[in-house]
Amino acid sequence: MDFGGRHVLITGAASGIGAALADRFAKEGPRGITVVDKDIDAVRVTASRVDGLAVQADVGGEPEIRRLIAAAEHEFGPVDVYFSNAGMPLPVGGVEVGDDGWHQQWNVHVMSHVWAMRALLPAMIDRGEGYLVNTASAAGLIMSPGAAPYTVTKHAALGLAESYAVMYSHTGVRFSCLCPGLVETPMMSEVDEGPVGRAVRMGLADRALDPCEVADIAVRGMQEERFLLHTHPVEITMAARLRAVEPEIYLGAMQELWTAAQHG
Repeated sequence: MDFGGRHVLITGAASGIGAALADRFAKEGPRGITVVDKDIDAVRVTASRVDGLAVQADVGGEPEIRRLIAAAEHEFGPVDVYFSNAGMPLPVGGVEVGDDGWHQQWNVHVMSHVWAMRALLPAMIDRGEGYLVNTASAAGLIMSPGAAPYTVTKHAALGLAESYAVMYSHTGVRFSCLCPGLVETPMMSEVDEGPVGRAVRMGLADRALDPCEVADIAVRGMQEERFLLHTHPVEITMAARLRAVEPEIYLGAMQELWTAAQHG
């Protein structure tokens, strides 16, 4: 897709990948860029750089999704590209994670995509074009040791994007899923000192990317209308293939990685 003259909306755009996406899309000559985040002061900074609209919203509820879309379309007209990028830090744990933790992860990492697609897809189908992108994670393709809710919800985000890419392939609407690996973001810094952060760094040989690199990978991939947007294609593809072909070996490798990460 050519993004010139398009209205691009990005959630989770106060910092990290979302803010970098706004900067990168601005180079493509869009009609307007709407940036969304709970942190209104920070997202206003992003908006000021791209001459866009800042909207404060929590994507963990459907009414908020509909409100932020209405605000965006009032300013710039119909949304052409919706980049559902908002996320939450990785909660450490398994059975000790309570229902509230699971519900928060599920709403932000899965249902926010569902609600956005529900709100936008019918009009996009009527227009015969549009682009819907979910940010999942490398944890949508392989697991993130020590972070069960994050792994489960990121797998679901990828599965949702795959399902809609097949079901609506005849409509002219395009779907992609961004699966970042190790990226130096504020969210990553929140888990860096613990075993989950160590596992991520060890698993990807500490080959971290800058958010700007990820944004460039994403935009170029969308221009080519590729479904899966990788940041660490060699490492993640090898692990995903091992999981599919030799699941016992894959599981053993992940167990060893988690054990090593726990012991620092």
